Amino acid sequence: MLNQNISNIPWQQLTTPYGRGTDIPRLIEQEQYQELTELIEHQGTLWQVTPWILLILLKKLSSKNVKEVSLAEIELYLAVAHAITEDYQDSTHNVSTMQELLDTKYLWVENEEDDELEWEEDTPRGYEPEAFLGYYYFSFLLLQKAIPVFTAIKARTKSTTEELEELLALLKHQKKKWI
Repeated sequence: MLNQNISNIPWQQLTTPYGRGTDIPRLIEQEQYQELTELIEHQGTLWQVTPWILLILLKKLSSKNVKEVSLAEIELYLAVAHAITEDYQDSTHNVSTMQELLDTKYLWVENEEDDELEWEEDTPRGYEPEAFLGYYYFSFLLLQKAIPVFTAIKARTKSTTEELEELLALLKHQKKKWI
């Protein structure tokens, strides 16, 4: 989908439910999946960082040994999949490409000094409907594209089978409604 890597994503200009995404590269490197889950999905809401974290993690997942895949990582994907309802699986009202989500008009300014004022705006930067819907839509596409990876992991592991079965059932159900 994209040829982004962790170092060229402006994490400090993307938001989470708890502030900026500045610590995300470290959390990804240290495989802190529980902490990452809390930053990408909160009370059914996906955030600016969500599709970018998925992009990086799913690239890594496809080259991992099955024994390296943790339950916490699968639960991260499952949390995102649960947040993506049928309303978010349509590309009609969002940005046309995932890369467009990194357009400066959607990114927060580098200086965090005025973040509180930005959140008080009717529509904070990056949460305009077309961008907000894009966080869900592109997360949906990334998870759909990873179905073969999840299926292969399920076939070779027993430790995360129940969660993988739930994830795959949810993704296949979403795909059916989308097609």
